[in-house]
Amino acid sequence: MSLELLGRIQQELSVTGSAIYETVLALAERTNRKVQILRLHNQASTLLTQIEQVHGELGREIAILCARRPPFNHESTLPSDQLEHSLGQASLRVHQLKQTLLSVDSLISDLKLETIHQDLLTLQQDLSLRAAAIERLPVSKGSPVIGKSLATLVLPRSVRLITILRGPILVPPETSLIVRVNDVLVFIGLQADLAQVITEFTPAPDTRPLSIESAIASAARRP
Repeated sequence: MSLELLGRIQQELSVTGSAIYETVLALAERTNRKVQILRLHNQASTLLTQIEQVHGELGREIAILCARRPPFNHESTLPSDQLEHSLGQASLRVHQLKQTLLSVDSLISDLKLETIHQDLLTLQQDLSLRAAAIERLPVSKGSPVIGKSLATLVLPRSVRLITILRGPILVPPETSLIVRVNDVLVFIGLQADLAQVITEFTPAPDTRPLSIESAIASAARRP
């Protein structure tokens, strides 16, 4: 066995080992995110339970104060100092719990976005190896697809419409959906076919002849 062959085998083993190591790290990071998300969801559930407990304790305390009033004497009022103190303490505690809950919700959202972003990057890398890609296609004014339903759109066989971003909302690509201006169509497919879709969906340049007034105005603007 020649030294060159041994060198190639060593290089292949090194590349394979690096790929396995990177895969294990990626899986570990993904698992760690999921564990963190589950823990944060559990923490959020605990906070909601504590808020309910504060409300319940306040209700029981008010019920006890009401029970201490003389029977059949509706004119007697509850002890205002004690009631205000209880309401103030309960309000402060609920406010603190809600602030903590908001921070937990923010952490959950950030972790979910990180997970989605990592998944999209991994998918994009896998697609690149197969000469494929994910393409976001904004629908601008003049596009020939405006006003058409998704059922009438003719796409290459390798291209699939994944979703539509309409404002801040992701809209499922139902066949009856009508394409609007400023929609963002998200496609997946072979890069060559995606380039064809972009060309067909892009507004055609204005090739109409200029009117006499437009020609005179254009000539007047020239130095």
